[in-house]
Amino acid sequence: MGRAGTATPWRQARLFLDMIAAERGASANTLDAYRRDLEDYLGWLSGRSRSAADAATDDIRAYLHDLDARGLKASSAARRLSAIRQFHRFLYVEAERGDDPTAALQGPRQGRPLPKTIGVPEVDRLLKAAAQAVAAPGLSPAERLKRARMRALVELLYASGLRVSELVALPAAAARSREDMIQVRGKGGKERLVPLNDAAREAMRDYARLLATSPAGASPWLFPADSDSGHLTRQAFARDLKALAGLAGLDPGSLSPHVLRHAFASHLLQNGADLRVVQELLGHADIATTQIYTHVLDERLAGMVRDLHPLTDED
Repeated sequence: MGRAGTATPWRQARLFLDMIAAERGASANTLDAYRRDLEDYLGWLSGRSRSAADAATDDIRAYLHDLDARGLKASSAARRLSAIRQFHRFLYVEAERGDDPTAALQGPRQGRPLPKTIGVPEVDRLLKAAAQAVAAPGLSPAERLKRARMRALVELLYASGLRVSELVALPAAAARSREDMIQVRGKGGKERLVPLNDAAREAMRDYARLLATSPAGASPWLFPADSDSGHLTRQAFARDLKALAGLAGLDPGSLSPHVLRHAFASHLLQNGADLRVVQELLGHADIATTQIYTHVLDERLAGMVRDLHPLTDED
């Protein structure tokens, strides 16, 4: 996106909804609820000659007071404030605003939900299904390329924990690297090195060889597509991932790119990785963002005490 003020509030809202659909796997009902909440909020601002680009903290407080005057239940007001917070955070991260006017607001304290994830056996089934799909006999070159692309995407995502926006925008040069790591440009233009396992490197290079023989082989992107950006969109990948989940016998509703990113982090911590190492790999600027995974550490530590403490009761 461009700098502040380059998109209308309604277009900004649509982009936000696209993001939560692609990166968080939001359901149709959830998207409808967010859409209604933002339409009401943006309409209220518009009636006062304000917009999401210039709304101040006091404007949002006034909006919350208006909701109370309308008789909205406290739980509904809290949900609407949550939608507004996430929307303004999105605008800040995407450089549509230079600040977040909701940061100073106090709302009803609600427990932060644990991130959705899936277990190692489910990931294994997903990766095997992706590999088997590529190896199926009788495929046209275009279909084999598409399936190889999907295999490369899921192997890379689970091996690296990349944000979906980082994954789909990888340059073609990433597949030519002989190193065990690739360089990724993350939020705010910050670059970091991300290690890859053998399976991910193999899947990426197999796909790149097929891509080189196709008309899209000259693209600067590793995952080229007919889109405004020139590369695969987050929405298209999220859609194809759900199709692969069904092929693997998994619930498509339980899987999204964001869920695989969470699985990467959770499985590392379950196997003894340090929280700060996971922070670096995920590209989190603040350790507090990574600490949502501390429930995994708590479970592992409890298990260690149970299994290793000399005074633990035996059956």
